[in-house]
Amino acid sequence: MARSNYLFTSESVSEGHPDKICDRISDAVLDHLLSADPFSRVACETLATTNRVVIAGEIRSKGDTSPETIEQVARDVIRDIGYEQDGFHWRTARIEVLLHDQSADIAVGVDAAGNKDEGAGDQGIMFGYACRETDALMPAPLHYAHTILRNLRAARRSGDVALLGPDAKSQVTLQYEGGKPVGATSIVLSTQHIAGVTQDEVKAAVRPIIEASLPAGWMCDDAHLYINPTGNFVIGGPDGDAGLTGRKIIVDTYGGAAPHGGGAFSGKDPTKVDRSAAYAARYLAKNVVAAGLADRCTIQLSYAIGVSHPLSVYVDTHGTGTVDEARLEAAMREVMNLTPRGIREHLQLNKPIFARTASYGHFGREPEADGGFSWEKTDLVEAIKQLVL
Repeated sequence: MARSNYLFTSESVSEGHPDKICDRISDAVLDHLLSADPFSRVACETLATTNRVVIAGEIRSKGDTSPETIEQVARDVIRDIGYEQDGFHWRTARIEVLLHDQSADIAVGVDAAGNKDEGAGDQGIMFGYACRETDALMPAPLHYAHTILRNLRAARRSGDVALLGPDAKSQVTLQYEGGKPVGATSIVLSTQHIAGVTQDEVKAAVRPIIEASLPAGWMCDDAHLYINPTGNFVIGGPDGDAGLTGRKIIVDTYGGAAPHGGGAFSGKDPTKVDRSAAYAARYLAKNVVAAGLADRCTIQLSYAIGVSHPLSVYVDTHGTGTVDEARLEAAMREVMNLTPRGIREHLQLNKPIFARTASYGHFGREPEADGGFSWEKTDLVEAIKQLVL
């Protein structure tokens, strides 16, 4: 029997966290190439450390792939995030570009040829999840950890709280009663700040932001509110800790409340099912929950490199479903073409819409007019109902 009374914790990291800088650069390179060539093949990895960025990986594109152009893409990202400190500055950082052509052995499996459809870019398993804990149908601890940092970012960028720096981490622990979240028992926020301010000033500036990010009455007591618990946090970003693309996959997805297949998202074009099939699985799970067919839904998809159709589709409604899960599994294959081509065409993924996903979660966001976060739509509700009811 599932527990109904417990504590659960999730964390988030800001756009200025070293790993998130790398995710953003990798996705900005992807967007740059998709803008010129919607069928670009991109697998871009980024490393950042003290005033140094290394961009590596495999690409195939009709877009401008010159090192000078890719370097400028990276500088624009660093400048937009707000890094102008001695140890990491958008203008002075040394940027090395080591991108090369996509492997022909991978390309032959992915590309369509003759009667062969596009195949998956790799083997692997992908998970999607949705639940009724928030209006976004996301787990509440992660949702509010993201919200705190999004609001902190807005305060920093607007100048309302000028003492903040771009690097930050949040962590939210919620009390569950009867299986539902009812309030925070502890919150941790570590945020970079300018030199010369006291920790009391930092706490006074950010505490109202934290409280405003939570539902009314959910704020923990001050004894369990930890703001910069180690003291000063002036040196931030890659100057304080090295960053890598794809190292925050739990932050990117469900905060540990649901399984993860292990594959990162950022820097990968939609032929990489690590990304596109994870988006499809979230899309399907969200529509199952939005249709009222379950309070919680986990979907797993699996693929083989070079093979078009998924090897398996698994649905688990965690004892909250109103229809048999085997019927839902069959319906998932009917309601959406789950080949790499089918996913990218249904969700319109051959667009430069990925840099915006790099921070504050790939899921639980609002669908955007240009196709961004298309996997957050609930436009399959009626089709799923017709297939299973």
